[in-house]
Amino acid sequence: MTTVAAAHVPARMGRFVLRMFRPHIYVTYGLLWVLALESSAVVATGTAWRPSGATWVRVASVVLALLFLRMLDEQKDLAYDRVHHPDRPLVTGAITVAELRGAMAVITVVVTALNAACSATAALLLLAALGYALFLAALERLSPVVRDRPLLNLAVTYPVQLLLGVYVYGALVAAGTVTADWHGPALLALCACVFLHFEFARKTAWEAPPEACLYSVELGPRRSAAVTAGLAAGAVGCQVLLFAPDGALGLLPCLAAALPAWGTRRFLSAGRGGWPVPAAMGFVVATYVGLAVRAVLLS
Repeated sequence: MTTVAAAHVPARMGRFVLRMFRPHIYVTYGLLWVLALESSAVVATGTAWRPSGATWVRVASVVLALLFLRMLDEQKDLAYDRVHHPDRPLVTGAITVAELRGAMAVITVVVTALNAACSATAALLLLAALGYALFLAALERLSPVVRDRPLLNLAVTYPVQLLLGVYVYGALVAAGTVTADWHGPALLALCACVFLHFEFARKTAWEAPPEACLYSVELGPRRSAAVTAGLAAGAVGCQVLLFAPDGALGLLPCLAAALPAWGTRRFLSAGRGGWPVPAAMGFVVATYVGLAVRAVLLS
C-alpha cells in the first residue's frame, strides 16, 4: 500500500462503518444489551446499580466486537455478494480485505488493552468470542453445508453472541461486582431469547425469493412463526422466573411482549409477506430499556 493510499484508509473505513455498521442500530443495540445485562445481574444481588467506568469499558468492548464481527461477515459473504449485492463496499473496492483485516487487528489490540486494565479474565473471555468467530469463518469456508443451511448455520454461529454475553457477566464476576449463581445462566437465556426472536423474525416470510436464506424455507412459514413467537414467550418466562419476587415493578419489562404478540397476529392473519421486523426490533429495544429502567428504579 502506498503512502498516499494509506492516508485515505481512515476515510474509507469511516464510510464503510457508516454504511455497513449503522451506529444508530449497532451501537444502540450494544449499549442497551450491556446495560440491561449488567444492571439486572447487579440488582439481582440486592445491590444498587449505577454505571461505572468499567461499565463503559464493557459497552465499548461489545460494540467494537460487533464491528469486528461485521467486518468478518463482509469477507465471508464476498462470493455471494459479488452475485447478489454488487454494490457492497468490498465488491466495489470501496474497502479492501487487507484494510478490513488491519482494522480487525487494531480492534483486537484495543479491546484487549481496555479489558486487561480491568482484569485478565475479562480480556480472555472477550478474546474467546473473537477467536470463535474466526474459527467459524474457516469452518464456513470448508463446509458448504454449514454455510448454506440457515438453521445449522445459526446453531454454530449464535454462540458468538452467547460468548459476548458470557464476557459481560464474567467480567462482573471477575471484578467482584456479582457472585456467580443461577441468575447468570437465566439472564443469558433471557438475552438469547430476545436476540433469537429478532433473528427469526427477520428471516420468516410466507414467500421466499430464489436462494433466500430464510428459516421459513426450512421450517415452513407457520412453524417458523411459532418458533419466533415461542422465543419471545421464552424471554417473558425468563423475566418471570428472575423478577417475579420484585412484584409489578420487577415485571415492567414484560410489557414489551405486546409487540411480538401483535407481530404474530399480523403475520398469521396476513398470509403473505414477511414478519413485521420493526415490531421485533422494538421488542429488543423495549425489553432492554425496561430491564435497565427497572434496575435503576429498584436501586
